[in-house]
Amino acid sequence: MITGKNYVGFTPSAKGSKTYKTFNPQLNAENEDVFTEATSEEINEAVALASKAFRTYSKISGTEKALFLNTIAEEILALDTLIETYCKESGLPEGRAQGERNRTIGQLRAFAELVAEGSWVEASIDTAQPERQPVPKPDVRKLNIGLGPVVVFGASNFPLAYSTAGGDTAAALAAGCPVIVKSHPMHAGTGALVASAVVKAAKKTNMPDGVFSNLNSSGIEVGQTLVKHPAVKAVGFTGSIRAGRALYNLASEREEPIPVFAEMGSINPVVMLPKALAETGSSWAKTYANSITLGTGQFCTNPGLLFGVKGDDLTQFINVLAKEIVNIEPTCMLHPNIKSAYQKNKDRALNQDHISIVANYDKEVQINYAKQAVITVEGTTFLENTTLHQEVFGPFSMVVQCENLEQLKTIIYKLEGQLTGTILASDGELEAHLDVMNAVQNRVGRLIFNGVPTGVEVCPSMVHGGPYPASSDSRFTAVGTQSIKRWVRPFCFQDWPLKLLPLELQNENPLGILRLVNNKQTSAKI
Repeated sequence: MITGKNYVGFTPSAKGSKTYKTFNPQLNAENEDVFTEATSEEINEAVALASKAFRTYSKISGTEKALFLNTIAEEILALDTLIETYCKESGLPEGRAQGERNRTIGQLRAFAELVAEGSWVEASIDTAQPERQPVPKPDVRKLNIGLGPVVVFGASNFPLAYSTAGGDTAAALAAGCPVIVKSHPMHAGTGALVASAVVKAAKKTNMPDGVFSNLNSSGIEVGQTLVKHPAVKAVGFTGSIRAGRALYNLASEREEPIPVFAEMGSINPVVMLPKALAETGSSWAKTYANSITLGTGQFCTNPGLLFGVKGDDLTQFINVLAKEIVNIEPTCMLHPNIKSAYQKNKDRALNQDHISIVANYDKEVQINYAKQAVITVEGTTFLENTTLHQEVFGPFSMVVQCENLEQLKTIIYKLEGQLTGTILASDGELEAHLDVMNAVQNRVGRLIFNGVPTGVEVCPSMVHGGPYPASSDSRFTAVGTQSIKRWVRPFCFQDWPLKLLPLELQNENPLGILRLVNNKQTSAKI
């Protein structure tokens, strides 16, 4: 049942007078549930509870955290109205909702497995050498520990996998950090249901009150207040460059600056090498028509930029892409505001000088449905007009016709940071153009060979991040179990009494984890 209240720790709370509803973009009408925005008092209560919870939650065992995370997964699966609510608030189909729920469950279980095993703390031990001359060597032991209360902003385009109990939340809880979610107003009902599952799991597994809170917000005030709160120690965000940068600046201006791990969008360049265009260009055009329109183009990995060398083969690719993409039925966007932003950004691109519109769906569509488009531009124009570098969030892409591979490399090196880059090449062609690969690698976090960027495999080796502005810190991923590293800091003990050390650092290695002992990886006792 959706009450519309906040969860301040374990307690449902609705002290404020500001209310709002979510919106069904398929029906173009408000949904029935009413949500109460969190007040300053509730924000302070949630942060105070999180700070108190951190003292105990950060010390619990990996086994206990694993039980908590697995129980969250079970409680989410038990929510009988979750899929229906998700679809009503997003306009996305049931299959997408079920797939995203599965991904959310998979993430929680992956982090549970990680912390149950325990080696993720990266324990490192350098034993003492009291006889060393001229200065004795102390005993120094290091591991990763949680930062403290983390604020997670729900993402508009992933109501489950990047929101209330999504990747950021799962990673922070796994790291030993209490989480305060700033619920996204477009899917507050979905968030409320998931929040109820997290709270129920926390109670079942005897977690401290305040280990999780969920705060409603229809605007930016709640999020700003949370980021500025002195007891908050880190922020996770998925969304636009403008909003992510604003949060980053806000956190940097605090008396105690804190990290903001923001994933902020990307146009995901695709480089089509000449031989691949000649041999399989038409096939790739059909594939990319589907990738550009997948999920109404509302993925941060949408291929918004296609590079090729000018010529008959590229022209053929463009013609097939244009034909194929307008034959795909348009689909619904997440919200009228997102549809409006798409239309505005699309129109801005279409109205730039020296561009050619090669495909622009022109049939009537239902309200809140997006009409896909493809434009093409000369390489020189793209270099000179940085407006063309900006993301158009939706089913839109641009083909850049370069004079030659040298100009293509020049453009790539001047491109802003991206989440992904893709190279399409025929047999043996890539080896002859490693300089192109190096150029793309310099600007992205993930490099794809002969594929599409849409679709992010959730696994330890995945990097979902990239040079700014794709993410605020390219050293970290927002997907996969390695994302836990965002929410920890290294901490060491020197000459500490052995029996008072964390289990991970004790000589007997009671957890049996892999450790770096005197510069050698081992799980043996000392």
